[in-house]
Amino acid sequence: MLPTLVLLHGFTQTRQSWRRTARALAPRYKTITPDLPGHGQSLYRTASFDATAAYVRAVANTTPFTLAGYSMGGRIALHAALTLPHTIDRLILVGASPGLQDPEERTARRQADNALAERIEASAIEDFATEWGAQPLFGGQPKRVQAAAYADRLRNTPHGLARALKGLGTGTMEPLWDRLPELTIPVTLITGERDEKFHAIAEAMRAKLPDATHVIVAGAGHAAQLEAPELVADAIYQSGSPSSSASA
Repeated sequence: MLPTLVLLHGFTQTRQSWRRTARALAPRYKTITPDLPGHGQSLYRTASFDATAAYVRAVANTTPFTLAGYSMGGRIALHAALTLPHTIDRLILVGASPGLQDPEERTARRQADNALAERIEASAIEDFATEWGAQPLFGGQPKRVQAAAYADRLRNTPHGLARALKGLGTGTMEPLWDRLPELTIPVTLITGERDEKFHAIAEAMRAKLPDATHVIVAGAGHAAQLEAPELVADAIYQSGSPSSSASA
């Protein structure tokens, strides 16, 4: 029986964003790729970290399981790993952060997220999808990746994305930096080579985690699983092998 791996997508994405990575992992895992609250075809209405962690546990339908998440999905995955003990046996975070430590910075981000949520609701999904993809964070993506990411964003609705941003945004998340030493399970941190901001965050996280590996995906940016799905799949698989190292 194959081990279960749950893959959580990022903000503005859907379960389809993991399609190529899940295909590469299919011979090794039973992969589950849910649509998170406010995204795609999800019928789950409650967008909060506690409720979404419980939802993830329910869709896994087994314990323990391996949990992976990208960006927003990584925030949810980290929260789940800390709040659902003995449920998750391995954690993979792609381009993710434990939150903002400074209270003033967190308040400012929450206000900015709420303002953006209001603007999203007043926009057509096509307009917001174009605006979101134009961020410097996604600079350097190949044209095919840009096109696939844009098409995936169109599977969402403005109302759903606004609800997700208000409930699961960086400004809403309680910072988890001080709780990282509690995570005794193996943690794999994956960042794209071009993603300097999250490379630094991953290194800071690795210094606090008891059992962590940082894998850098050559040539990729922030959304490494979109730009290099096979390399991300290999990093996920290799991190679960007995010979994997606890350092990068």
